[in-house]
Amino acid sequence: MRQTWRWFGPRDLVSIDDVRQAGAVGVVSALHHVPTGAVWTPDEIARRQAEIGTMKDGTPSTLTWDVVESLPVSEDIKKQKGDWRAHLDAYRASLRHLAAAGIEVICYNFMPVLDWTRTDLAWKRPSGATCMRFDLTDFAAFDLFILARPGASEDYDEALQAAAEARFRAMSEADRDQLAGNVVFGLPGAAERFTLEDVRAHLAEYSGISEDRLRGHMIDFLSEVVPLAEELGLRLCCHPDDPPVPLLGLPRIMSTEAHYAAVMRAVDSPANGLTLCSGSLGARADNDLPGMMDRLGDRVHFLHLRNVTRETGAVFGSFHEAEHLGGDTDMVALVEAALREEARRRASGRADWSIPFRPDHGQDILDDLGRRAQPGYPSIGRLKGLAELRGIIAALEPRIAV
Repeated sequence: MRQTWRWFGPRDLVSIDDVRQAGAVGVVSALHHVPTGAVWTPDEIARRQAEIGTMKDGTPSTLTWDVVESLPVSEDIKKQKGDWRAHLDAYRASLRHLAAAGIEVICYNFMPVLDWTRTDLAWKRPSGATCMRFDLTDFAAFDLFILARPGASEDYDEALQAAAEARFRAMSEADRDQLAGNVVFGLPGAAERFTLEDVRAHLAEYSGISEDRLRGHMIDFLSEVVPLAEELGLRLCCHPDDPPVPLLGLPRIMSTEAHYAAVMRAVDSPANGLTLCSGSLGARADNDLPGMMDRLGDRVHFLHLRNVTRETGAVFGSFHEAEHLGGDTDMVALVEAALREEARRRASGRADWSIPFRPDHGQDILDDLGRRAQPGYPSIGRLKGLAELRGIIAALEPRIAV
């Protein structure tokens, strides 16, 4: 399993020197400054590769850009509106340029409007660490009483509506503003601080787009780009919905094993695969992560290894980001399943037998607490997670056989 680390570019408070010292051998990155729908040019790709390959003192880092996360799919493509055909052309051009640069694994997602959603970005744990959290009551309070989305009451039972109203009434104005800011943080371009009117406008654009229709749009997108990806030797891998349930009346189509299986059957190519994110998928109690790795493993092109603790026994409810070995997903069993898949690939002669993974998210601990890095991406918290995962691999790998 190839150890990688997500890096957000030169403005990331975690430096390439830090990544190198953490022991990663590859980097997961993207051209975040390039507008969605625009072409990733060879010059911009080469610039990012050079940044990854160079330490602060100018010496080589030995790190390589192994995985693109993400080459974003525009909202126009998801809705099949506006400039979506031009965006498809740009996407194909970007794939060609990435292939020419030697980058083979491209992660993307097909979540409408929301990229990921949390209600608290720094929830304090008994240890003093902080983590990200999704509180279903807080989210319902936002949806029902802050956003005041038409029809929102249809999505929550009476008990949850009552709890959400009580929670909302107990909040100060500052609390309400903070909650709204946390929820919209995962919107595309959220650094610009979307207003509630912006959110409402985004949601209105999806009026009439059902789950089946959105899935059809995704299959259309893949039908357009997967043949080229296969020709170029690229591996596309879709990240699951986060959280893996419908939110704000929006359809979610990549939340379960059945969702992935349907899309991979519809566009049946080794280039059409998945990013198995144990944190996103693990937020649903009915997702079997080790089993998914066993059954879908030949199409798993990238692994996000993180853990969440589900706070209720429901299929979906509140959850928080746990330590990598401390949540509800059996991380040892999942890593063992990934190592079995690698052994199968080696035995069959696959060139892509080594699956890149990264320690996804992490709790803010020690010096992380004052650094104010990208939420979910602390340096020391992820280093701790990587060390724990590295230990699992070292213990299991010698015993794995096909």
